[in-house]
Parts: sequence; C-alpha cells; structure tokens
Amino acid sequence: MKKFINRQPSRLTAVLLGLLPFALFLLLYLSASGARLAENPDDRLLPAFSTMAEAFERMAFEPNRRTGEYLLWTDTRASLQRLGIGVGLAALIGLVFGVATGTVPYIRATLSPLVTGLSLVPPMALLPILFIAFGLEELAKVMLILIGITPFIIRDLQARALEIPDEQIIKLQTLGANTWQIIVRLSLPQLMPRLISAVRLSLGPAWLFLIAAEAIAATEGLGYRIFLVRRYLSMDVILPYVVWITLLAFLMDLALRRFSTWRYPWFHAQQR
Repeated sequence: MKKFINRQPSRLTAVLLGLLPFALFLLLYLSASGARLAENPDDRLLPAFSTMAEAFERMAFEPNRRTGEYLLWTDTRASLQRLGIGVGLAALIGLVFGVATGTVPYIRATLSPLVTGLSLVPPMALLPILFIAFGLEELAKVMLILIGITPFIIRDLQARALEIPDEQIIKLQTLGANTWQIIVRLSLPQLMPRLISAVRLSLGPAWLFLIAAEAIAATEGLGYRIFLVRRYLSMDVILPYVVWITLLAFLMDLALRRFSTWRYPWFHAQQR
C-alpha cells in the first residue's frame, strides 16, 4: 500500500480538488452576504450576486451617459495597453541584461551589484518621483511597471545562465565558437523558456504597480475605476472589477504557459 505522500490524484480528482477552495469561498460569501442583507437590505459591504451582475452589465453593456463609452471595455483597454508595454519592455531588457550578466564575467562584475541594489528599492516609494520626472501621463505608469519587475527578471535569468553546465560551454569553445555564438546558440535557447516563467511570476507585481499608479493619476483604467467608486462604497462595482482583473491575469498566465509548453516541450519535461 502506497504511503499518502506518494499517491497521485487522477486528472478529474485534481480538477475537483482545485475547484473545492473556490466553492468553499463562494459558500462563505453567500452565507455572510445573506446574513448582512437579512439584517439590513441596504447593506453595501457584501452585495448579492444579482446586484453585482446588474452593476457588471451596466458597466460593460450600457454606454456612459456623459462620455458614451462602455466603461469596462475602455478601462480594460487602457490597463492592458499599459501593462503590455511595461511587461514587454521589462522582458526585453531583462533578457538582454540577464543573458549578458549570466554569460560574461566582466559584465556580471560590473552590473550585478547595481541590479541587486535596484531590486531592493521598493518601487512604490519611487512613484512620486516618477510622476515628478515623467508627468502624470502614460510614461510614469509604464516606468513603474518597468522598474518594479525588470531587476527580478534580470537576476532570475542571470542565475539560470550560471546553471548552464561548463561542459557545454567548453564543448562549443572546442568547436571554435566565439562569445557571441555561445550566447546565441547555447545560452539564449535555454533561457527563453525561463524568461517566460519569470514573466509569469512577474504578472502579479506588475498588476499591483499598474493599479497603484492608476489609482493616483489616471482618467481611465481598471485601477482608476476601483478607486473612483470606492468613495461611494460601490462594492457592487469594485468586486466584479477585482474578479475581472483576476480573470485577465489568469488568462495571461495561461496563454504564456500554453505557449511555453508548445514552444519548449523539453523544458517542461525536465520540470516533471
């Protein structure tokens, strides 16, 4: 008889176990919401699902009386544009400097202490400086995401580059490869799936920095809308927006994972 630690759940069991915490959370919310609404039908802290559905429908499918825009889609487009630019630039810069510092000792000795120092600076503490330096427009928001996650990506890729066996590097050098060829033909192919993993891990902090920046200085965006309606205690809008942000983040993570599995199956085979 197998010990419990060695037992593996079937695919169906794994799916059901994964859904169990969400079901328990929903039951807990329904119970708490029902109790508060029974005591006070006008309670706004834990609105009923029907109330949140009506608010979501209003934000998504009814044009705003003042602007004529569908606010949910306008906010989503603005936030995803900022997030996409910030994360994309961070991934590009992280790849370049991560490969360089992990492969070339002189570059690592020069830049690694700087990157380590930057990674220890709380990005939120820089937000006022960014707004002063870059203004209240899009650049400051993108820069916050960039500064917040780029050092982590660089350090992660540098560590992964240092894990490449010396035997592989020596073999390429024996075949006459120069530094550039070693980077392009050896380091880069092995680090690309690790870059995707680093970006996936960075999505949570990136959303945090984006929402914080939008809450302070923006005229549209998911974070802006949440902090705008909080003054009216509109939990029927805030909670669906939070769920929507979570869903967007999940879909982005899923897309990156599926792409990585399809493009680099050898990497995921090693992870098992």
